[in-house]
Amino acid sequence: MSSENSSADDVRHVWDVVVVGAGPAGASAAYAAAVAGRRVLLLEKAELPRYKTCGGGIIGPSRDALPPGFELPLRDRVHAVTFSSNGRFTRTRRSKQMLFGLINRPEFDQQLVEHAQKAGAELRTGVTVQRVEQHGSAVPDRRTVAVVLQGGEVLLARAVVGADGSASRIGAHVGVKVDQVDLGLEAEIPVPETVAEDWKGRALIDWGPMPGSYGWVFPKGDTLTVGVISARGEGAATKRYLEEFIGRLGLAGFEPSISSGHLTRCRADDSPLSRGRVLVCGDAAGLLEPWTREGISFALRSGRLAGEWAVRIAEAHDAVDTRRQALNYTFAVKAGLGVEMSVGKRLLTVFERRPGLFHAALTSFRPAWKAFKEITQGSTSLGEIVRTYPVAQRALTALDRRPATGGEVSSSE
Repeated sequence: MSSENSSADDVRHVWDVVVVGAGPAGASAAYAAAVAGRRVLLLEKAELPRYKTCGGGIIGPSRDALPPGFELPLRDRVHAVTFSSNGRFTRTRRSKQMLFGLINRPEFDQQLVEHAQKAGAELRTGVTVQRVEQHGSAVPDRRTVAVVLQGGEVLLARAVVGADGSASRIGAHVGVKVDQVDLGLEAEIPVPETVAEDWKGRALIDWGPMPGSYGWVFPKGDTLTVGVISARGEGAATKRYLEEFIGRLGLAGFEPSISSGHLTRCRADDSPLSRGRVLVCGDAAGLLEPWTREGISFALRSGRLAGEWAVRIAEAHDAVDTRRQALNYTFAVKAGLGVEMSVGKRLLTVFERRPGLFHAALTSFRPAWKAFKEITQGSTSLGEIVRTYPVAQRALTALDRRPATGGEVSSSE
């Protein structure tokens, strides 16, 4: 490409915003930038629709972050949750209002991408981004980022959003640092109608045998999504937990249609969210809830913010203005999602030491169940609960300090 960036012909070849990765974070970023009237290119290495290891739970904050007119492709609506502690002390709690919805990721992601395209974003699939460059021969001026594809093709952009997942190349460019890595294992299990009927509208959450681990069953019509998650480094124990969990549920006789694994990475507090004209969001930025490892709502919300601020960075004429807009993006992420993450980290620490306490609270203590309902329904957040209720702040502070007294509960009901 010509380096004479002032020529009208060359300007046409510079995208306002290039988004790398077409998952919920990338599609949300592309939508937000395209709605603002910018020339947006959305790149995805896979062909769509594609499978992702993910429970597929859509909580209130996810629903509230969707584009206007988005119809959720729900497979089921959860009104009841069964809690157990490593298979014991089982108790089911119910809600008149829906707690959360369940989707299949290929359908959901595809629909998000279509909304971005309708807003004006252009999609290219089957392309792998090797690196981004903000200096050097491929970059015509200081207002431009070069996106280098496998095979050598170079795309130019005024701003780049990295939404390329937890093993992000754009995240490496930005210098994302993680301080928590977990291994999630999941099986999609087709079941007969009689079994499916038993699970309809009801999810299961099981507090697992390793510190910080838990398992889940999410019903999706004729298929159950069964998964477990725990700290990386416990691979064999995590695999054993999933096998035992499936066996305990009476599902061992059914052949999974898909078995998969995935590492989730949670950012360190001082991890950057930008470098020059490049922003990161979603998994690429290590943005997820540390206790539950819920990532869809963080992807949708951070993606939208990244798209909005990428527009401002695309319009920035110098390094000072670029830096100001990038800092504003960081502040916006930290003020909302960052607060939730810091509370989630504290909860995970307590949960790792005292899972029995969490189980007893959710199954027997009305305010704890009420908080669970309100968080999943989207009427409040972890951060808001701790901020609004001094008793919650005091309880969390007290639990932070108390030593563990064994992980199991002696009695729940």
